[in-house]
Amino acid sequence: MENTLSCLKNNLEHTNLPQAPEDEEYKTACVFLLIFNLDHQPQILAIQKADNEGYPWRNQVALPGGHLEHPDEVPLDAAYRELQEEVNIPKDHVELIGSMGHFQTIFNRDVEVFIGLWNGKSDIRFDSAEISKMVAIPIEHLIKTHQEKNYSGRLPDVFELLYPFDDVTVWGLTAKIFHFFIEMMVPCFDKLNRTPI
Repeated sequence: MENTLSCLKNNLEHTNLPQAPEDEEYKTACVFLLIFNLDHQPQILAIQKADNEGYPWRNQVALPGGHLEHPDEVPLDAAYRELQEEVNIPKDHVELIGSMGHFQTIFNRDVEVFIGLWNGKSDIRFDSAEISKMVAIPIEHLIKTHQEKNYSGRLPDVFELLYPFDDVTVWGLTAKIFHFFIEMMVPCFDKLNRTPI
């Protein structure tokens, strides 16, 4: 586990990360890409948004997060607050690996992505009016999909960039975040690779 964690931190420090847009029309938001079971079967913790008619993110698979609100001073504060509010994961259950940079949505949101290592000990709870379920996605599955669809070295458009898993499909901004994460971090998960990327 220590070797994988060191690799993740090192790769994050030595990658040109996507920057925030200069356009002031973008509203600041943040999410946490939480990894757990690092020393067994590494997984990413995601959520599926509730099936609410008229809700822009209806049924979408997303990462826990939200917008900056008072008293948040920086996006990381908001990311920790949203983890607690959305899924009941306290700050002291997460080891911060670092920021993975900024990703923009079609709704003029600038989303900063933080990578964290979750200890898995939290009693997950959420509001069913906002979240329909939690989704634990094995990183091995994401890497396999990435390889089979020949995503390596290129960023497909929104209609092609899809990561299906069980009864859900990750698309849109979350798929773009996963794509960047896999491209940057796949060397750290060598034991998961069945064929080279």
